[in-house]
Amino acid sequence: MSTTCGLFARYGAWLRVPAHTRPLSLCEGGTPLIPMPRLAQRLGGGFDLYVKFEGMNPTGSFKDRGLVVAVAEAWGRGASAVICASTGNTAAAAAAYAARAGLRAVVVIPQGKVALGKLAAALAYGARVVQVQGSFDDALRLVRQAVERFPIALVNSINPYRLEGQKTAAFEIVDALGRAPDWLALPVGNAGNITAYWMGFTEYHAQKGTGLPRLLGVQAQGAAPLVLGRPVPRPETVATAIRIGRPARGEEALEAARASRGRIIAVPDEAILEAQHWLAQEGLWVEPASAAGLAGLAAEIHAGRLDPRGKTIVVVCTGHGLKDPDAILHRAPRLPSIPPTLQALEPHLT
Repeated sequence: MSTTCGLFARYGAWLRVPAHTRPLSLCEGGTPLIPMPRLAQRLGGGFDLYVKFEGMNPTGSFKDRGLVVAVAEAWGRGASAVICASTGNTAAAAAAYAARAGLRAVVVIPQGKVALGKLAAALAYGARVVQVQGSFDDALRLVRQAVERFPIALVNSINPYRLEGQKTAAFEIVDALGRAPDWLALPVGNAGNITAYWMGFTEYHAQKGTGLPRLLGVQAQGAAPLVLGRPVPRPETVATAIRIGRPARGEEALEAARASRGRIIAVPDEAILEAQHWLAQEGLWVEPASAAGLAGLAAEIHAGRLDPRGKTIVVVCTGHGLKDPDAILHRAPRLPSIPPTLQALEPHLT
């Protein structure tokens, strides 16, 4: 399959993949870097703030970057099926790219812990969805066992080609700004994304001298193993995409934060939902987990641990709000119902 758009077309020379990899595309990548001056003022002002909105990828999340490369490699070596454990976004992306390549997809999810929009997407793309009576970590353990016994390709974050695709978001940020930002704030769940961003920034800097950002990784307090320094057996948070108690790339994420002179912190669900509301007021609807980076940035600024003045800061929003509409609907006020008359509508116009 020839590609005229997407990651292979734009950054193929930067992707360290085997020669057998077959380029694949749904025109992923190229997501907008949106200036947020009013939001910067809300946080104290005096700096340039941007949002990298990964919800504009084909299946609505950053996972498309990693899955297009992982599935392309599996397809090229003759795999007929792929498998993943998922809290939802990986499932949707794996199913979409498997469908694009004509492969079967099996996704294993924690029962009752996946947002409806993500589950619907995986089903729409034709994946076989299996629910596990346990956590994401139980699901990941199970799929790891499966690939040891069956001829099926694992496309979770432990697949190295996932990071090759995800690092391209760092390239896009540098290409848009002309250099690396001073800080990059982003959610941390299974920890592959923060690892991939650091990989991308360091590779570009080594070749182009574009600088390196400091990384602020943000977990939810109810699912913060990297902050606590130990696994969380039963993680709980409204931010379902980062509800992970034993990150597959945890050590790499901690090393990326350290090497960048940054850190990984945790914020409460209330702060994440408030940040989601702030973004919506700017016209960006993101799923709750996507707002964790902004929530963490706000917390660090307000606590005096991060001085943004004169800096360029990028917040990564990883998934579209349509991924998890229930998070909004459960908190929405009861909608008024009126007869179809102007008199009845008038009180609602001011």
